[in-house]
Amino acid sequence: MPVSHLAQGHDPLSEPVVIHTDGACSGNPGPGGWGAILQFGEHRKELSGGEALTTNNKMELTAAIEALNALKRPCTVEIHTDSQYVKNGVQSWMHGWKRNGWKTADKKPVKNLELWQALDEATKRHEISWHWVKGHNGHDLNERADQLANEGMAPFKPKREKLAPPV
Repeated sequence: MPVSHLAQGHDPLSEPVVIHTDGACSGNPGPGGWGAILQFGEHRKELSGGEALTTNNKMELTAAIEALNALKRPCTVEIHTDSQYVKNGVQSWMHGWKRNGWKTADKKPVKNLELWQALDEATKRHEISWHWVKGHNGHDLNERADQLANEGMAPFKPKREKLAPPV
């Protein structure tokens, strides 16, 4: 079901949209992918994508941005991520970065600035609670988000030629 219909017929602020995100990278930097699962009641939407040359942190940020931007109206949202970088960035660091003109406490430019600004913009219209989950620890939806991220990365990974078996 399209995400635009996830909240149809419901008060979008009463029942949360639950989102699970993950990013993946083969090499850092290297080809990477992101995945997101959006759930509202019984409805579920999976998203993924990738880039040829990126970092894991960029893919983690992109997963959250893409998931939030897929929502067509303001919602109450629970985001589950295995990225402390994303969770801490949103909850602890971003306010100070913005106050300092998007510079760190050391007065250095924030890394991945465009993505942090895009995430900041994507969060503005929603009421969001952020939750950290331990990655690769058997959490079904985190494992599925990881699988989506790897699927998103697959088209950008170099193809390995199969060698003929020795005769």
